[in-house]
Amino acid sequence: MAGARLVTDDAPRGVVQAVGTGVGRVVISLVVPVVAFLVLWAGFLFLRDAQAPKIVVVVVAIVWGVGGTGLLYIVSNWLVEKLPGTWRGRVLPFVFVGPALAILTFYLLVPAILTIYNSFRDATGGKFVGLDNYAYAFTNPDMLTAIRNNVLWLVLGTVFSTGLGLAIAVLADRSKLDRLVKTLIFLPMAISFVGAAIIWRFVFSFQPEGQPQIGLLNGVLSSFGIAPQSWLTVEPWNTLFIIVILVWGQAGFAMVILSAALKGVPDEMLEAGRIDGATEWQIFRRIILPTVWPTVVTVATTIAILTLKIFDIVQTMTGGNFGTNVIATLQYKQMFTFFDYGRGSALAVILLIAVTPVMWYNLRQFRSRGM
Repeated sequence: MAGARLVTDDAPRGVVQAVGTGVGRVVISLVVPVVAFLVLWAGFLFLRDAQAPKIVVVVVAIVWGVGGTGLLYIVSNWLVEKLPGTWRGRVLPFVFVGPALAILTFYLLVPAILTIYNSFRDATGGKFVGLDNYAYAFTNPDMLTAIRNNVLWLVLGTVFSTGLGLAIAVLADRSKLDRLVKTLIFLPMAISFVGAAIIWRFVFSFQPEGQPQIGLLNGVLSSFGIAPQSWLTVEPWNTLFIIVILVWGQAGFAMVILSAALKGVPDEMLEAGRIDGATEWQIFRRIILPTVWPTVVTVATTIAILTLKIFDIVQTMTGGNFGTNVIATLQYKQMFTFFDYGRGSALAVILLIAVTPVMWYNLRQFRSRGM
């Protein structure tokens, strides 16, 4: 009986100790990452205010940031692995997903909420003005021009980028030089939009007639005795010329993705179509295109999101002048030229609303395909 009593008395004590140990480990697993993050943040503040040479600060910042982040994950994972099985499964996702969620919240969610709030305030944010900023946005002539241009970017940029990428992917796969062709088409993707715009400024460059033409297009025209043209100042053609830069840059992206999708078209289906007497166009329209259509939609929606947010090409080429404004350039001018944060925020919200349905559809496509 004494032995039984001893076991009975010790059992609750063991349970309490186990529970206490489990709770302690959970607390430690949550506290340690927070402490490590605070240490990293303190290091960032120290580097920001340091008086050391810039190159030293950059090197230390890279080592500190990358190494510290890696160490943070390693230590956090080690601590979580010490937890009881039930708690380990609960805490582990937060260790790896938590920092990403925190960063997204800090850099995306909070600014979005503040932007929506500021869109109902005046230029300085000190007075509530209701929907006045939105009324201005949809009645201002420049805004109507920007909406028209955004529609042109959306339709023409998306259709031509996706269509050209698909055509190149289909034709290049039948060539012995497919790798070389795909590499050359994909090269513009390695250039930023600002860099691409600078390159194309030389293509569209204009000098009055009689002066040397450094622009490629006007140089060609001059060689045939045709008067040079001011390509970037004639509405609405200038917007169409600028859209060419997007197509030039994004056709390579579309080609690579669609070329990978074309590899998934069964050869048996193609051979069966040819045996049945189908032409190559019929094979493409009735076999190849339906098979890769989900990928075409995904590529098109991805480029559509890019066209709705387009800014850097327009800002570099024309600064939004000569009727080439888009919503993003108007927002930039309101925020950083006229310092009207209310109207700038309203334009940002309008742009967010325009992009959200396309993003939602794109994510839905990814989810439906298990990507």
